[in-house]
Amino acid sequence: MRSVRHRPLIAGLLVAPLLTGCFAAKNDAAGDTAEGARLKVALAFPPSENFSPYGADATLLSRLGVTEGLTELDANGTAAPALAASWKQESDRSWLFTLRQAEFQDGARVTPAAVASALTHAGKAKPVTAALSGVTLTAEPVGKDRVRITTADPDPALPLRLSSPGLAVLSPKAYAKGDKVSPVGTATGPFELTKTTGTTAATLDRFDAYWGGLAQASGVDARFIADGTARTNALRTGEMDIAEAVPVSQAASLDKGHGRETATTRTTALQLNTEKGTFKDPGLRAAARAAIDTSALAKDVYEGHADTGKGIFGPALNWAEGKRDKPEGRKRAASPGGKSITLATYDNRPELPEVAQVLKQQLQKAGFEVTLEVRESSRIEGDALAGKFDAFVGARNTMLDTGDPVSVLASDYACDGSYNLSQLCDTSVDKAVRKAENTAEPAKRQDATMAAEAAILGTDAVVPLVHQRIITGVGGSVRGEILDPYERTLVGTGTRR
Repeated sequence: MRSVRHRPLIAGLLVAPLLTGCFAAKNDAAGDTAEGARLKVALAFPPSENFSPYGADATLLSRLGVTEGLTELDANGTAAPALAASWKQESDRSWLFTLRQAEFQDGARVTPAAVASALTHAGKAKPVTAALSGVTLTAEPVGKDRVRITTADPDPALPLRLSSPGLAVLSPKAYAKGDKVSPVGTATGPFELTKTTGTTAATLDRFDAYWGGLAQASGVDARFIADGTARTNALRTGEMDIAEAVPVSQAASLDKGHGRETATTRTTALQLNTEKGTFKDPGLRAAARAAIDTSALAKDVYEGHADTGKGIFGPALNWAEGKRDKPEGRKRAASPGGKSITLATYDNRPELPEVAQVLKQQLQKAGFEVTLEVRESSRIEGDALAGKFDAFVGARNTMLDTGDPVSVLASDYACDGSYNLSQLCDTSVDKAVRKAENTAEPAKRQDATMAAEAAILGTDAVVPLVHQRIITGVGGSVRGEILDPYERTLVGTGTRR
C-alpha cells in the first residue's frame, strides 16, 4: 500500500432512538455541588499507542470525557459548538472560529494561540491522524478569542472534520516533549486523565473547572477488558458500572433493562486485498462476494442485532438509503479453483471471529482454500494495513473519524488513503471521491457521496456484511450514560450512580 498505518431482540434490551438529541448533551443533568460516586467503566479496546491523541486511542479519550475539539457532532450528524462557540466561513478555504471561555486541566486558559498550536501539531503528526488524511490546514490566532483555519484546498466539511477525536485541543504542556504528546492533565473535558496502568487501566478525576458544568461523578476508573464475556461478567457481578460492546451471545445474561441497544453508523465488512495475492484478480473478488450470504450473518451470528449489509453506509445514516446507487462495472465471477487465501480478523469484538469462521465456510464451499488468523486488534492492525492478508474482517464506524462520510471514503479507499485495508488504488474511485470532497451544497454532496460508494462497491474491494447495533451494559444504579450512534462519547457530566 502507498500510505499506511495511523490507526431476535432479547427481552430486557432497550432500543435507543437513533439520532436523538440525548446522547451528546454536555451538561446533561449536571450537578454543581454533590460529590458523586466514582464510575467504574469497562472498555473493549486497550490503548495501543500510549494514549496518543492522533491514532485509535483518541476515541478512548473522547469516550471517557477527557478530550474535546473545536466542534462536536449533534444528533443529526452536523457540526455543533464545543470549544468554539461559533464560526463563519470567510472563503472556500478559510474559516474563522470564535472560542468560548474555557480552561485546560493544567489551569492554563484556552487561547487562540494554544488552539492554533494544537492543530498545527496534529497536522504534523506521523502517521497523520485520520481526520486530516489528504488535508493540509494551517491555524493562526486572531485577536483575543478567534482562530483562523485555512485549508490548502476547499474543504466544505471542515467544521465536521474538527469534531474528530483525533483533532482534540490540548494545552501547550502536552507538546513539551517533542513527538510524545501527553493528554495526562492537559485536555479540556469534564474528566482529567491522571494515571495509566499500561494497557489494563486508567484513572480519571473530575475536572472542577470544566466549562460545561461540574460532572456529577467524582471520577472514572476505567479498565480495558478485551474479552467480551469477562467484560459482561464484570458488569453482572457489580465490579463495573458500565460495560461497552456487550457480545450478543451475552446479552441474555443481563438483568432486564441492563442492556441498552443502540443503532450505530458501524459497518462490519470484508476487505479484499486488491494489490497482491489472490484477490488482485477482480474476477476472484467477484467470486468471493457472490459466495457470501450476509443474511445468515445478521440472523445467526448477530442474533438479530444487526442489519444485512447494503453498502459502506448503513441505515444509521438515514439519508443514505434513498440515494444509494447501484454499483456498475463489476466483473464476472471467476472460478476460485482451489486458490489459497488468508482471512484475518481481531477478537476485541467477539462476533468478528465467528463472522470470519462463517465466511471461511462459505468461501470454502465456493472453492477457495482458506486459512483463518485471529489476533487482538493492536497486534494485527499493522499487518492488515501493510497488506499481509488476502482478506480482512473489520468493524468500522463510518462517522467516527470526521463526521463526514466522504472523508471515510478518502481515508479507506483512495490511493493515498491512510486506512486503506483493501489496498485499493483505482482512478475511477479517486475521481468520484474527489468530486464528493469538492461538493459543498449538502444534498448534492450526499448524492456525490453515494455515487462514490457505488464506484467503490463496483470494484469488489469491500463486501459489506452487516450494519451493527451495539449493546451497552449499564448497572441498575447508573443514570445519564450516553448512547452515542457515532461511538464518540460514553460518559459525560450527567453520568452518575
